[in-house]
Amino acid sequence: MKKLGFVWIITLLITQYAIAQTSKKQKDIDAIKSMCGCYNITFKYTETFAPEIDYEKHHDYTASAKELALLITDEDNKISIQHLLVLNDTMVIKHWRQDWLYENQSVFHYDKDNNWIFSKLPKPAVEGQWTQKVYQVDDSPRYSGSATWFHADGKTFWENSSDSPLPRREYSKRSDYNVLHRGNRQEITETGWLHEQDNDKVIRAEGKKDVLLAQEKGYNIYYKIDDKECAPAANWWNDHKDFWAKVRNAWDEVNKREGDLTLKQKVDGQPMFMKFYELEEKEAGKRKIMKMINEYINEKNSGNAESK
Repeated sequence: MKKLGFVWIITLLITQYAIAQTSKKQKDIDAIKSMCGCYNITFKYTETFAPEIDYEKHHDYTASAKELALLITDEDNKISIQHLLVLNDTMVIKHWRQDWLYENQSVFHYDKDNNWIFSKLPKPAVEGQWTQKVYQVDDSPRYSGSATWFHADGKTFWENSSDSPLPRREYSKRSDYNVLHRGNRQEITETGWLHEQDNDKVIRAEGKKDVLLAQEKGYNIYYKIDDKECAPAANWWNDHKDFWAKVRNAWDEVNKREGDLTLKQKVDGQPMFMKFYELEEKEAGKRKIMKMINEYINEKNSGNAESK
């Protein structure tokens, strides 16, 4: 009888733990999905500290726009959100994408010089965590990181540190650093959500210790507005989503790797995203999309993805 009672208690504890985990996971899912919708966004960045006394602080950066965050994948362990900018009320630009993966072990980390390192995390290290994978406008990798969503004291947030290339607001204007070490905090607010950043601008060279150039504070403030304000973006996506689904499928083949992926900045004088416009006009299939992506892979440092 005592043995049966002990087994019953253990079974009850396991059941309660499973229920608690399911409830926590659903809260995470609800938080991630709440980032979808139409927003007025304000971008604010200011450099706050530099270790060298002769460093000249760069001007603050402030910008605003409308953005639609669309739920394009809704699975039990994967949520994908595509961001679309709306400029001057009618012009639509495909922006970044964020994928959220539950208890995911496969990640990529930015090294330097347009090189990413793909690796696996130990299973115990990601228990209960969500990996956020961020992709650039052409769906190539940008940065990723795994962490736990927290729901306590009236706050809901996720935070992580990860290296990335220079931000779009600086990569064509600056060459005095080559890695942005990002402190990312995504917090759900009463009016939308906030992407708060504590960034280190780093100089990284092979075989040398990272050198901190400057630190930066950033706020991307997402204020939710009526969905009709982003109707042009929703209409644009309906016309273009099939092509970009093929692009994502091609990139999935490229990203199934361990080790390095080094991408060329330009081929034939063009960045990759420009080539996608041409392929879409020609209604290209996955094979041609893969062929073009492979043209941008530096084979000296990367494994080749097979065309399919």
